[in-house]
Amino acid sequence: MIKTAIMIDGAFYRKRAYYFWGDKSPKERAEELADYCRQHTKEKNVKCELYRVFYYDCPPSSKIVYHPLSRKQVDLSKTDDYKWSCEFFEELKHQRKFALRFGRLAEEQAYFALKPDVTKKLLSKKLSLKDLTDKDFILDIKQKGVDMRIGVDIASVTFKKQVDRIILISGDSDFVPAAKQARREGIDFILDPMRAVIKPDLFEHIDGMRTKVPKEPQI
Repeated sequence: MIKTAIMIDGAFYRKRAYYFWGDKSPKERAEELADYCRQHTKEKNVKCELYRVFYYDCPPSSKIVYHPLSRKQVDLSKTDDYKWSCEFFEELKHQRKFALRFGRLAEEQAYFALKPDVTKKLLSKKLSLKDLTDKDFILDIKQKGVDMRIGVDIASVTFKKQVDRIILISGDSDFVPAAKQARREGIDFILDPMRAVIKPDLFEHIDGMRTKVPKEPQI
């Protein structure tokens, strides 16, 4: 019996899940994630026991941010994204064996920025300033403390011998030190980058890579 812990970089999962399966309600996305984790514990000729699913993310921001195009203050607590995130986290709390770990958002540095593809169009003169709309901007707000919490939990379950295997759903190479330490202690460390391209140093320090997403989006 292989006791398995699944650790999920929440922002990464939500972005990749949207790419493969499109937009969903908070309840549907939470159930989709729970099912995705269950798929990771189903393996031919091997009995797997799910220890716990650790989900890492940040609560949505309620800050008021200035929008450069409309020249108005936007109350983030009244946006659809804020409502969706709050409902999604509540749904996750009702999923069996899920534990939520929250960092925080660097709200003091939040601002609306042009999307990269829009910037390219402006510079190549395929788009003019008068053609810009609110949809051409994206809220830029950094997460704080999420990576640290993932690293701490990897170390904790490793040194306490609580699991035999860790499955990390992420594409971030910041977890290399934690992955190396877990492997030195005999943990089978599996990465699921959900078909995202990962850096060579991350691939070097894992025991295997496995994903349950399809090869093409199913929208």
